[in-house]
Amino acid sequence: MSVAFRRESDEEHLEPKFELPIPPGPNLVTPRGLALIRDRVAELERRIAAAPADARDALKRDLRYWNTRAATAELAPPPGSDEAGIGTRVRFRLNGQSRTLEIVGHDEADPAADRIAFSAPLARALIGAIPGEQLDFAGRADAITLDSVEPI
Repeated sequence: MSVAFRRESDEEHLEPKFELPIPPGPNLVTPRGLALIRDRVAELERRIAAAPADARDALKRDLRYWNTRAATAELAPPPGSDEAGIGTRVRFRLNGQSRTLEIVGHDEADPAADRIAFSAPLARALIGAIPGEQLDFAGRADAITLDSVEPI
């Protein structure tokens, strides 16, 4: 029989649905980040229970991602006294402008709210530094001056 007369299912024409990518490396989180992950899992479970059957697949995919993040979450060890690390708020000067950021885990990161992931280049430059220290960043020597560090 000719392919012209074959009935194709609608499934053949849908875009493939891939799993959400998991960031590489350890899943270090702050206590707030761990609570956010658990809240997200609970919210998705409620939404799946209430959703119509045709909307559940996308929600289940999201739930698999968040369940994996919850299962692999490790509370970040607290940094040393006055040392920038995961779970700290840092105030620094970069290019003459003062900024304040929180260094957090991947799932808690929100650059618009001044929370960056510990794997971000700026966070990597800051981690381990103490107030008063000059840091290299973006190929420039002494580009950052760390003013203060406090726990979140």
